[in-house]
Amino acid sequence: MQYGIIITGGSVDEQIEMASAAERAGWDGVFTWDGIHIGDEQPVLDPWVLMAGFAVATTRVRLGAIVMPLARRRPWKVARESATLDLMSKGRLVLPVGLGTLDDSAFSRVGELSDRRLRAERLDETLDILQGLWSGTPFGYQGRHYSFEPMTFTPTPIQRPRIPIWVVGGWPSERSMSRAIRYDGLLPNVLPSSGLSYDPPAVAAMRDWIAARRSLSGFDIVIEGITPHDDRGAAAGEVRRWREAGGTWWIEADWLDMDMNKLRRRIEAGPPSG
Repeated sequence: MQYGIIITGGSVDEQIEMASAAERAGWDGVFTWDGIHIGDEQPVLDPWVLMAGFAVATTRVRLGAIVMPLARRRPWKVARESATLDLMSKGRLVLPVGLGTLDDSAFSRVGELSDRRLRAERLDETLDILQGLWSGTPFGYQGRHYSFEPMTFTPTPIQRPRIPIWVVGGWPSERSMSRAIRYDGLLPNVLPSSGLSYDPPAVAAMRDWIAARRSLSGFDIVIEGITPHDDRGAAAGEVRRWREAGGTWWIEADWLDMDMNKLRRRIEAGPPSG
């Protein structure tokens, strides 16, 4: 299992320094998040610019933003940004994607699509376009939302056959899960309407569903959660439940507590392995 941590707040300098500290402490991945406006009091940094800072400050850890709602980003711009960052990081970028949360007011308040079905259609088209443009060969596209004549994007990303893509999958939706298994990893999510709980048995059911449809080799199941910094045994025990259910990445993610001192302590304690 690999271990990442999301840096949820702090100044630009603080976040870049914490990325470096996470690498020194043995974490395998350092992540940020993609938002534009989460309330007038919430400081928000651009993920691409911030990850470029992470790339310069580190040499080993995976980098990504959990999650990028691609429906509101122009595919060709994402293709250029992601390829550039993959080159800058020497092949360490991963692209976690989903529909995004409408808690970010930079959706309907600024004219972006908020309809779930239309955002899903745009997400699918964007993923097709990214792969085509990353190829470095002439690529054109004709879809419902995006259309353009062939063009060639160079330089290409370092990673082949593509930058790894992790996709949010809404369990037990066949359509949502089928999108995720076309790519390189699943960010598990249980749909509220299902009446199911998000727990290790649910993830195990997702793993079994995936295994019946594709090889699990090279496919990541990415779990988010919180573990204590001061009880290594308890932290390892919590992660073990999810690893046994099929998790391949543990992402330490405390979305509610923006205490930078607490986050720093968690980073410096190292990953909850054991």
